[in-house]
This record gives sequence, structure tokens and C-alpha cells, in this order.
Amino acid sequence: MVESRWAPEIIYQDDHLLAVNKPSGLLSVPGKGPELRDSLLVRLEAWNPAVKLVHRLDRDTSGILVFAKSLEIQRALSRQFELRTNQKRYQALVEGELTGSGEITVPVRYDPTRPPLHIADPEFPKSAQTFYEVIGQYGAHTRVALKPVTGRSHQLRVHMQYLGHPILGDQLYASEQGIAAAPRLCLHAEALAIQHPVSGELLSFLCPVPF
Repeated sequence: MVESRWAPEIIYQDDHLLAVNKPSGLLSVPGKGPELRDSLLVRLEAWNPAVKLVHRLDRDTSGILVFAKSLEIQRALSRQFELRTNQKRYQALVEGELTGSGEITVPVRYDPTRPPLHIADPEFPKSAQTFYEVIGQYGAHTRVALKPVTGRSHQLRVHMQYLGHPILGDQLYASEQGIAAAPRLCLHAEALAIQHPVSGELLSFLCPVPF
């Protein structure tokens, strides 16, 4: 059930599209079964029936999601994500003392023996690419800026685990200490830049990191 008084945290809105801050713990789209129907898309459709999905975030990831207000705009925005012409930046708190910056290119695939886990698999044919940069040290934890080029499921979470620095609060990939260190997954989509599909203007959205 969607709360009658619920309203989205709007970052940007015009006649063609909408950018909102998805809270951690809320699905982007409905899952399988009535118990998983509650999601940001369902709530937005109840708030504005014209809203249409463009892209997704993991349930426990917070931050910027863009939705279209027509099929034409949905197709145009989806094309930008497919062609990777948009620019995305995330922030994460990770386990351990990571330093410097770098690129991770190991492919990521679904692990059918341990759903819903994904794993790093160098032999998998679909590429996965993430750039990372350390922006803060907090004793046994590190704050990292992450820029994914591809958009594989669980990509950032698996890539940080692959580096040996899982994201704090990650119930799937962190160590017991890392899970206990935070009440939520410390991964947030903080910045997104897209081209407006009608005006051609570059739109840059920012959403403050909540952890």
C-alpha cells in the first residue's frame, strides 16, 4: 500500500521529465509477488499516472533517478543510458584503507547458485567498467567517488568487493564487520548529467550524500 500522504523528494521537474531522490530500502520497480509491489515507480504512478521508468537503482542504494512523462521522452532518455552518453557519479563508504584512484574492468555476472548474488568473472563476455577515486579517510573506512561506465546489476558493489573494500552496510557483499558498521548500504547516486530530450540543454542534477 502507498501512503496517501506520500510525495516524492523532487530534485528537478518540467513538462517532460522528473528527477527524484530514491530513498534506501525502497525498490525502484515492483518485484515478484504482492509483498514486493511497493516501489518508487508504483508510488510515482499513484502521484502522477504519466510517469514512466527510465533506469533503476538497487533497492538499498539511494539517490537520483530520472523518470519520463511520456513514451517519446522515455525512449529518448533510455537511449542516452544505452549509449552511455550520460554522466553518473556515486559516493560510497567502504571497508579498509583504500588509497588513490583507478579503474576496475573485471566483468560482473549473476551467480545462479547463490541468488541474488553477482560475482566478478574475468571470463564473462560482457564488460563492466568503473572508475574510482578516494576522497576521504576515516580510520578503518574510506569514502570513495565511483563513476560507472557500464551499468551491470550490482556492478559497484561487486567491483568494490573485488578490490577487497566492500561497501559498508552491504548485506550481500560486506564482511560481518562491514555490515555491522552501518545501518544501511552506504552507496548513493549523488550526481547525474543528461541532455534534455526536447531542448538539448545539459541538465546536471545533484543530490546530497546522506551518510
